[in-house]
Amino acid sequence: MNTVGTPHFAYRQNELYAEEIPLAQIEAAFGTPTYVYSRSALSANLEAFQRVLASHPAGANSLVCYAVKANSNLAILNLFARLGAGFDIVSGGELERVLAAGADAGKVVFSGVGKTEAEMEQALNAGILCFNVESAAELERLNLVACRLGKKAPISLRVNPDVDPKTHPYISTGLKTAKFGVPIEDALALYEKAAALPHLQVEGIDCHIGSQLLDPSPFVEALERVLQLLDALTTRNIPIHHLDLGGGLGIRYRQQDSEPSVDSYLRPLLDRLQGRGLKIILEPGRRLVGNAGLLLTRVEFLKPGEGKNFAVIDAAMNDLMRPALYEAWHEIQEVRRQPGSQTAVYDVVGPVCETGDFLGQDRALAVAPGDLLAVMSAGAYGMAMSSNYNTRPRAAEAMVDGDKIHCIRRRETVAELYALEQKLPD
Repeated sequence: MNTVGTPHFAYRQNELYAEEIPLAQIEAAFGTPTYVYSRSALSANLEAFQRVLASHPAGANSLVCYAVKANSNLAILNLFARLGAGFDIVSGGELERVLAAGADAGKVVFSGVGKTEAEMEQALNAGILCFNVESAAELERLNLVACRLGKKAPISLRVNPDVDPKTHPYISTGLKTAKFGVPIEDALALYEKAAALPHLQVEGIDCHIGSQLLDPSPFVEALERVLQLLDALTTRNIPIHHLDLGGGLGIRYRQQDSEPSVDSYLRPLLDRLQGRGLKIILEPGRRLVGNAGLLLTRVEFLKPGEGKNFAVIDAAMNDLMRPALYEAWHEIQEVRRQPGSQTAVYDVVGPVCETGDFLGQDRALAVAPGDLLAVMSAGAYGMAMSSNYNTRPRAAEAMVDGDKIHCIRRRETVAELYALEQKLPD
C-alpha cells in the first residue's frame, strides 16, 4: 500500500519502507528525528518536467531551474545538477552552495527583492545566466556594480501580473499587494530604462505568482498578461530571448487531495507559446522535493487529557516549521502497523516550549511510547526552514538509493550550536 504523494514510500506487510529500506532500519542507523529522502522520487520528479518539455515543440529550448530554497542539501543539488537541471537562487549563500554541489553557473538565475552589491558582484563574477530584477532601484544598483567590474549583467524583470493564485496568503507572490516584482503596467517603462543602461543586457521576462498551486488556470492567466508585455516590447525593438514562468505547482499533502499532473500544468503554457521561438525557464521547488521526503520521529510519551490526548514526539516545530507557520497539514503515519490495534485521537506535539509546537492535530493513531512515526510530504521547506530554537540540534538527513542508505547531513551536536559564541571577559 502506497502512502500519500509517492510510490517510493510504501507499506510492505504493515511496515513502512523508503524504496527498499525499512524506515526502522534507518532509525537504527541514524536515530531520530531524521529527514529521509528517496533518490528515485527526486529523479522521477525532475524528469517529469524534462520529459513533458522535450515532447513539445515549444519546449525544445528549455531549462528547469530548481528553486533551491525548498531544500538546499548538497546531495540533492548535486543529483539535480547531474540530471541537467539549473538552479533558481535567492541569496549569495545559495549561489555558493549550488556551485559547491557541481552546478553550472550558466544555468543559474538569481531572484529575490534585496540583492546586495556583494551578492551582485559574486554572481557576475561567477557568470550566472540571468538576474531576475525586482525593482527600479535594483536596476540602478546592478548597472553600477556591473560597470565597476567592466561587465554587462544579463537581466529579466520579474513582473507582477496581479493574478490571484488561490493559495495561502503567505505564499501568494503575484498580487499587487506583494513585495515581489514590479507591477506589469510599469514594466514597459522599466524595460526601456534597462535597455538604455550601458551595463545591462535585457534577456527575458520573469513571472512567478505563488506556491502550492493546485489549479493550473492562474498560470495561463498570468502568461496571457506576460505575452501582452512581450508584444509591446517587440514593437519597441527590445528583443526578449526567454520567458521565466516561475514554479509553484503544488503537491498532494492529504490522501483525498487531487494533484495536477506536470503535463496538465505545462501543456496549456507550451501550446500558447508555440511558434514564439523563446527559451522557456521553469523554477519548480516543492514539486520536485516535497513528496520525495519525510521526517522520521519517535513517540516519547502519550499524555491523555480531558479535552485532548497528546502524543509527544522527539521532533518539534524547530524541525518542521510549516504546521506552526502556515497551519499546514502533513499526513502522519505509523512506521509499523499492528492489524487490529485500537486507535485514539491525538495532537502530535513536540517538546519545544510553545503552544504552537505541533506537527499534527486530531490524528487517529495506534501508537505506544517508543513507536516510530513518519511525517509525510516533508521534503520541501522542512530542513530548509529548521532552526536551533530551544538549543535543539537540527535533524540528520539520509538519502535512500534502492537498497542503500547514504548519510547526507549528520546530526549537529550541542557544542556546535554555541561554538561561534563567546563569554564576556573577566
